[in-house]
Amino acid sequence: MDAKQTIESGKAILGIELGSTRIKAVLTDQAGKPLAAGAFEWENQLADGLWTYNIDSIWEGLQACYADLRKDVGSRYGCEIESLAAMGFSAMMHGYMAFDERQKILVPFRTWRNTNTGRAAAELSKLFDYNIPLRWSISHLYQCIIEGDEHVKDIRYLTTLAGYVHWQLTGEFVLGVGDASGMIPVDPATKTYDAAMVEKFDRLVAPKGYPWKLSDILPRSLCAGESAGFLTAEGAKRLDASGHLKHGCPVCPPEGDAGTGMVATNAVKQRTGNVSAGTSSFSMIVLEKPLSKPYEAIDLVTTPDGSLVAMVHCNNCTSDINAWVGLFREFQQMLGLPIDTNELYNKLFSKALEGDADCGGLMAFNYVSGEPITGMAEGRPLFVRSANDKFCLANFMRAQLYGAIGVLKLGNDILLKEEKVKVDRITGHGGYFKTPGVGQRILAAALGSPISVMETAGEGGAWGIALLAGYLIAGNGQTLADYLDSQVFAGNTGTSVEPTAEDVAGFEKYIETYKRCLPIEQAAVEHK
Repeated sequence: MDAKQTIESGKAILGIELGSTRIKAVLTDQAGKPLAAGAFEWENQLADGLWTYNIDSIWEGLQACYADLRKDVGSRYGCEIESLAAMGFSAMMHGYMAFDERQKILVPFRTWRNTNTGRAAAELSKLFDYNIPLRWSISHLYQCIIEGDEHVKDIRYLTTLAGYVHWQLTGEFVLGVGDASGMIPVDPATKTYDAAMVEKFDRLVAPKGYPWKLSDILPRSLCAGESAGFLTAEGAKRLDASGHLKHGCPVCPPEGDAGTGMVATNAVKQRTGNVSAGTSSFSMIVLEKPLSKPYEAIDLVTTPDGSLVAMVHCNNCTSDINAWVGLFREFQQMLGLPIDTNELYNKLFSKALEGDADCGGLMAFNYVSGEPITGMAEGRPLFVRSANDKFCLANFMRAQLYGAIGVLKLGNDILLKEEKVKVDRITGHGGYFKTPGVGQRILAAALGSPISVMETAGEGGAWGIALLAGYLIAGNGQTLADYLDSQVFAGNTGTSVEPTAEDVAGFEKYIETYKRCLPIEQAAVEHK
C-alpha cells in the first residue's frame, strides 16, 4: 500500500526521541521507510549548578513535536493519524529522575551533562571493580546519599528520561536493556541488572536505613522485541493534544539514544560500531569478548538486545563549532550579505579539508561543559595558537573539527591500540557528518579506520526507535541483527571513506599536542 493508505489504515509506526537540543518524531511504514517527521527545539538550563530540563517542558515539547508530525502528515498526504501499528520512545541516556509513591518528581531532572558525581563514581567503581561513569543513574543516586539529600528516603521510582515518558504513556515501569545498562551495570548473561553489584550497593547503603532496596526502585529490564505495554487512553491524550490518536497500540521497550543510534546505523552485531557526533559524541563498538580490565574512559553498556558494548562517551562535540559559525553568520549580517546557514556550514567544513593535516599547530578545546575522560570538572572553550603557527581559515576550521572529536580519539585509542579490539565496520551519524565527506574523512583519520555514512542515518535515533517498534511486531523470531539486515537495510552499508596516511599522521601529531596542552584547559577552569 502507499504511504497515505499505510497511515489511514493504522499500519504506520512511530518513533520519538528526546535529544539534547531537539525532540524528533519519525513516522515509518512497516519496512522502516520514513513517511513523515516532526520536531521541536529545546535547550537545557543550568539551575543551581546542575543541568536540567523542566518537567513541564518535556510534555510541552512532546506535544509540540507530535503536532508538528501531524502537520507534516497533513501537508504531505492530506490525512490524519488516527491509530498506529506500534510506537517507541527514546531519549538521552543516563541522568537522574527520582519519584515518590505518588509519581511526583522529587528533584529536578539531572541530565547526563552533570559532572558533580565524581566522588560517588570513584567509590562505586572501586566497590564494583567496574568503571562507573559520572553520568550514570547509580552515580547520581549515591552522590545524593553521600551529600545526605533529604529526598532519597522518599524514592519509590528511579528511571531515565525515556523510561519516564514510556511509564507515563503506558503505565509500565520498564526500560530497554541498553538504557538499563546506563543506570547500573547489566549482566549480559541475564540481560538485567548485575545481581552481585545490586547486592553490594544495598549493603553499602544499609546503614542509612532507607525503606527501599535498589531492585525495588529500578525499572524492569527488557530486551528488544519483548512486550513493554500499550499506549493508554490517558497517554494518547497526553501525546496528541488534538485528541485524534487512539489508544491501544503496542509500545516497544524504551531505549537510550546510544541504543537507537546503533539500530539506526545497523551496528548491533559483534565487530560493528558507530559514532554519534552532535551536541555530545560517543562511539559504540560491539565486543566479541570482555575487556581485559576496567578503564575510566570506557563504559560497558549493551545493545538493545543485550550484547556487550564498549562505549566512549564525550560530553562535548559540535556546540563550540556552532558558536564559531554563529560568529561568522553575525559577520555576514554586518556586511549585509544573504545568509544561508546550511551553506555557511558546508563551506566552512569543506574549507577545513584545505588545511594542513596537523592544523598548522592550531589547537581547539571544545569544552562547553566538563569532560570526565580528560578530568575536567567544568568547561572552558578555548582556541590556542603560538605566534609561529599557520593561522588561516582552513587550519582554524580543521582544528575545530579535530578538537570536536579529540576526546573521542583518546578513548578509542585504548580500545583499538591497547585492547586490540577488532572492528569490521564503523558508521557515523549526527550533525558532524552533515557536510558530505568532511566529518567522515576526519574521523577516519582519528580512528585509523574506514568510516561509513548512510543516507538513512540522518533520520537519527527517532528512526532507530521506530525500527525497534517495528521489530516488536514483525521480528518473527529473528535476532535483531538479522531483522535489520534482511528487513530494513538489505545489505546497504552506506558510503565509506578510507583514512589517508597523511591525515592519520597529521591527527596523531595534533593529538600529542592536544594532550600536552590539557594543563592550559585546566588552568582556564581553575581561574575563570
